[in-house]
Amino acid sequence: MALYEHVYLARQDLSAQQVEDLTTQYKGIIEGLGGKIVNTEYWGVKSLFFRIRKNRKAHFTMLHIDGPAAAINEIERQQRLSEDILRYLTVRVEEHEAGPSAMMRKSDRDDRRGDRDDRPRGDRDRGDRGDRGDRGDRGDRPRRESRPPREDAPATATGE
Repeated sequence: MALYEHVYLARQDLSAQQVEDLTTQYKGIIEGLGGKIVNTEYWGVKSLFFRIRKNRKAHFTMLHIDGPAAAINEIERQQRLSEDILRYLTVRVEEHEAGPSAMMRKSDRDDRRGDRDDRPRGDRDRGDRGDRGDRGDRGDRPRRESRPPREDAPATATGE
Protein backbone atom coordinates (compact mmCIF):
# COMPACT_ATOMS: atom_id res chain seq x y z
CA MET A 1 0.00 0.00 0.00
CA ALA A 2 1.04 3.59 -0.53
CA LEU A 3 2.07 6.08 2.15
CA TYR A 4 0.40 9.49 2.35
CA GLU A 5 0.55 12.64 4.44
CA HIS A 6 -2.85 14.29 4.67
CA VAL A 7 -3.40 17.72 6.24
CA TYR A 8 -6.81 19.28 6.70
CA LEU A 9 -7.96 22.66 8.00
CA ALA A 10 -11.18 22.81 10.01
CA ARG A 11 -13.21 25.92 10.83
CA GLN A 12 -12.04 28.01 13.76
CA ASP A 13 -15.37 27.95 15.60
CA LEU A 14 -15.23 24.17 16.09
CA SER A 15 -14.02 22.89 19.43
CA ALA A 16 -10.93 20.72 19.72
CA GLN A 17 -13.21 17.80 20.60
CA GLN A 18 -15.20 18.24 17.38
CA VAL A 19 -11.96 18.27 15.36
CA GLU A 20 -10.88 15.10 17.14
CA ASP A 21 -14.25 13.54 16.25
CA LEU A 22 -13.67 14.42 12.58
CA THR A 23 -10.27 12.73 12.76
CA THR A 24 -11.88 9.63 14.29
CA GLN A 25 -14.49 9.62 11.52
CA TYR A 26 -11.78 9.77 8.81
CA LYS A 27 -9.81 7.07 10.59
CA GLY A 28 -12.89 4.81 10.44
CA ILE A 29 -13.27 5.43 6.71
CA ILE A 30 -9.63 4.61 6.03
CA GLU A 31 -9.66 1.45 8.15
CA GLY A 32 -12.92 0.36 6.54
CA LEU A 33 -11.26 0.50 3.13
CA GLY A 34 -8.20 -1.51 4.20
CA GLY A 35 -5.79 1.22 5.28
CA LYS A 36 -4.46 2.40 8.60
CA ILE A 37 -3.51 5.66 10.30
CA VAL A 38 0.15 5.46 11.32
CA ASN A 39 0.27 8.77 13.20
CA THR A 40 -1.98 11.74 13.94
CA GLU A 41 -0.79 15.23 14.84
CA TYR A 42 -3.06 18.05 15.94
CA TRP A 43 -1.18 21.28 15.27
CA GLY A 44 -3.70 23.55 16.98
CA VAL A 45 -5.45 26.71 15.86
CA LYS A 46 -3.25 28.79 13.56
CA SER A 47 -3.76 32.07 11.73
CA LEU A 48 -4.35 31.83 8.00
CA PHE A 49 -2.45 33.99 5.55
CA PHE A 50 -5.71 35.00 3.89
CA ARG A 51 -9.38 34.54 4.72
CA ILE A 52 -10.99 31.29 3.64
CA ARG A 53 -14.79 31.29 3.70
CA LYS A 54 -14.76 34.21 6.17
CA ASN A 55 -12.37 32.39 8.55
CA ARG A 56 -9.14 34.02 9.70
CA LYS A 57 -7.95 31.00 11.71
CA ALA A 58 -8.27 27.23 11.40
CA HIS A 59 -7.60 23.98 13.26
CA PHE A 60 -4.72 22.14 11.55
CA THR A 61 -4.47 18.33 11.69
CA MET A 62 -2.06 15.99 9.92
CA LEU A 63 -2.58 12.28 9.33
CA HIS A 64 0.10 9.80 8.27
CA ILE A 65 -1.79 7.21 6.24
CA ASP A 66 -0.78 3.79 4.97
CA GLY A 67 -3.58 2.76 2.65
CA PRO A 68 -4.99 2.36 -0.84
CA ALA A 69 -5.81 5.26 -3.13
CA ALA A 70 -9.52 4.46 -2.79
CA ALA A 71 -9.36 5.35 0.90
CA ILE A 72 -7.74 8.70 0.12
CA ASN A 73 -10.33 9.43 -2.56
CA GLU A 74 -13.14 8.69 -0.10
CA ILE A 75 -11.90 10.93 2.71
CA GLU A 76 -11.25 13.73 0.21
CA ARG A 77 -14.81 13.30 -1.10
CA GLN A 78 -16.15 13.45 2.47
CA GLN A 79 -14.12 16.58 3.16
CA ARG A 80 -15.38 18.29 0.00
CA LEU A 81 -18.94 17.69 1.20
CA SER A 82 -18.30 18.84 4.78
CA GLU A 83 -18.85 22.52 5.62
CA ASP A 84 -16.50 22.18 8.59
CA ILE A 85 -13.43 21.52 6.40
CA LEU A 86 -11.91 24.60 4.78
CA ARG A 87 -9.03 23.00 2.88
CA TYR A 88 -7.16 19.70 2.63
CA LEU A 89 -3.99 18.48 0.98
CA THR A 90 -2.78 14.94 0.43
CA VAL A 91 0.79 14.16 -0.60
CA ARG A 92 2.15 10.73 -1.45
CA VAL A 93 5.50 10.10 0.25
CA GLU A 94 8.17 7.43 0.02
CA GLU A 95 8.35 7.05 3.80
CA HIS A 96 6.91 8.75 6.86
CA GLU A 97 9.13 11.00 8.94
CA ALA A 98 10.35 9.46 12.17
CA GLY A 99 9.46 11.62 15.15
CA PRO A 100 7.48 14.85 15.12
CA SER A 101 6.80 16.83 11.96
CA ALA A 102 8.37 20.20 11.23
CA MET A 103 5.32 22.03 12.63
CA MET A 104 5.62 20.21 15.96
CA ARG A 105 9.38 20.80 16.11
CA LYS A 106 8.75 24.51 15.55
CA SER A 107 6.42 24.70 18.54
CA ASP A 108 8.97 22.83 20.67
CA ARG A 109 11.63 25.33 19.64
CA ASP A 110 9.31 28.23 20.49
CA ASP A 111 8.63 26.73 23.93
CA ARG A 112 12.35 26.36 24.66
CA ARG A 113 13.07 29.90 23.53
CA GLY A 114 10.76 31.30 26.19
CA ASP A 115 10.73 35.07 26.67
CA ARG A 116 13.84 35.78 24.65
CA ASP A 117 11.93 37.70 21.97
CA ASP A 118 10.37 40.04 24.54
CA ARG A 119 13.66 41.90 24.83
CA PRO A 120 13.94 45.35 23.27
CA ARG A 121 15.00 45.28 19.67
CA GLY A 122 18.47 46.72 20.32
CA ASP A 123 19.24 44.05 22.92
CA ARG A 124 18.67 41.09 20.61
CA ASP A 125 21.70 39.14 19.45
CA ARG A 126 21.89 39.57 15.70
CA GLY A 127 25.27 37.93 15.33
CA ASP A 128 28.35 39.35 13.64
CA ARG A 129 28.11 39.36 9.88
CA GLY A 130 31.87 39.42 9.58
CA ASP A 131 34.16 41.31 7.23
CA ARG A 132 33.19 41.71 3.60
CA GLY A 133 36.55 41.04 2.03
CA ASP A 134 35.32 41.88 -1.47
CA ARG A 135 34.67 45.49 -0.48
CA GLY A 136 37.50 47.87 -0.04
CA ASP A 137 37.92 50.25 2.86
CA ARG A 138 35.64 53.26 2.50
CA GLY A 139 38.17 55.49 4.18
CA ASP A 140 37.37 58.93 5.54
CA ARG A 141 34.52 60.53 3.69
CA PRO A 142 34.18 64.29 3.63
CA ARG A 143 31.36 65.75 5.66
CA ARG A 144 28.50 67.34 3.81
CA GLU A 145 29.31 70.86 5.07
CA SER A 146 32.87 70.74 3.79
CA ARG A 147 31.91 69.82 0.22
CA PRO A 148 31.87 72.63 -2.30
CA PRO A 149 28.35 73.50 -3.53
CA ARG A 150 27.26 72.09 -6.83
CA GLU A 151 27.16 74.57 -9.65
CA ASP A 152 23.71 73.49 -10.82
CA ALA A 153 22.23 73.62 -7.27
CA PRO A 154 19.63 76.34 -6.58
CA ALA A 155 20.57 79.21 -4.30
CA THR A 156 19.78 78.78 -0.62
CA ALA A 157 17.52 80.97 1.48
CA THR A 158 20.53 82.71 3.09
CA GLY A 159 21.27 84.50 -0.16
CA GLU A 160 24.42 82.69 -1.17
